[in-house]
Amino acid sequence: MDLHYKKTQSCISTTTHLLPDDVLYLIFEKLDSKLDQDSFGLTCHAFLNIQNSSRKCLKLGCSVLPECCCLDVFHPRANVKRLLNGFMQLESLSSGNCPLVSDSCLTPLLKYGLASIASGCHLLSIISLSKCSITNSGLKILTQSCKSLRGVNLSCCKNITDNGIRSLNQNCRQLISLNISGCDRVNGEGFKDFSETLACLEANNCVFDSLGDILSGGGLEYLNLNGVHKCIGENGLADIGLGFASYLIILDLGWCTFVDNDTIIKISKGCPLLKEWNLSYCANIGTSGWEAIGLYCKNLKILHVNYCGKLCDRGLLALGNGCKRLSVIYMCRYLKIAEVGLHVFKIKREDVEIRYEQIWDIRPSWAFTSFNYKYLKRN
Repeated sequence: MDLHYKKTQSCISTTTHLLPDDVLYLIFEKLDSKLDQDSFGLTCHAFLNIQNSSRKCLKLGCSVLPECCCLDVFHPRANVKRLLNGFMQLESLSSGNCPLVSDSCLTPLLKYGLASIASGCHLLSIISLSKCSITNSGLKILTQSCKSLRGVNLSCCKNITDNGIRSLNQNCRQLISLNISGCDRVNGEGFKDFSETLACLEANNCVFDSLGDILSGGGLEYLNLNGVHKCIGENGLADIGLGFASYLIILDLGWCTFVDNDTIIKISKGCPLLKEWNLSYCANIGTSGWEAIGLYCKNLKILHVNYCGKLCDRGLLALGNGCKRLSVIYMCRYLKIAEVGLHVFKIKREDVEIRYEQIWDIRPSWAFTSFNYKYLKRN
């Protein structure tokens, strides 16, 4: 048995020396399933090197995503530089959901790993540090090494402030998607003169002083401010409708309970491209607000109005008469809409589906908000 094993290993070793790396890459690329690819890498060191250098997605420590390789680089004995040196086609890197990952843990990673990856892996474009304890200093080192980042997830990174966002803005001018949900020490100042490439921003439960700087880039297509309970600055959320968010396609204002008619009117006028709008739990929107949506939001297709307590028959008909492209309304049954009003609406707009359900996540498939490199749409 041992003799047969040694002969097999010798045969594999001889074969791999005869085949150039280009041929081995071609063989690896023809393997469709993850199981086959993993089996390929387990054959010998040469095959493992080919597998690693072909990986596009890498998960560091903690939980494992099925499409990603997982490395425990936070182990004290881990040789980070050696571990990461072989991932030359890496596009996505995540150490997210690891609360114990701090600057001290990231030191070897930042000192050796990310710097060498940034210089050797020109395809690296996405990183997730969700729920990590990284600080502004760590984020600065990271962004100085990886200037081609297009997607960054900093959700629930409680140590990040506007100084960290400022470093991100200064060093990563190709950034498309950013998630700062739960970063309650970010007040918005770090977004001043942000890159116009930023198309996707998730900022659930954040506390901003104003939206002016956040919108200053002018390229946002998806904005999530769900759960912002405090009125923002002098103009509140009405800043969204003052010109810098004219490209918005999807807007999530769910649970923004202070939103009123004036805010809705300004946003409706200033965001003519809106296709989906979540206003669930915005209980202060009256008839004039719904009429403004019907009058100005000509591209609106999907509207969420769960628990919008002031939506009545007149407001619903205004939506139906004005929003010609409307296809779905998500609502609950506890509204001021009478059965007669709903019946009249359905007669006039047979093409609009009323769904009595609540959708908690309206992020578009192209927006990077979780660790999945396939989400980025732009080249």
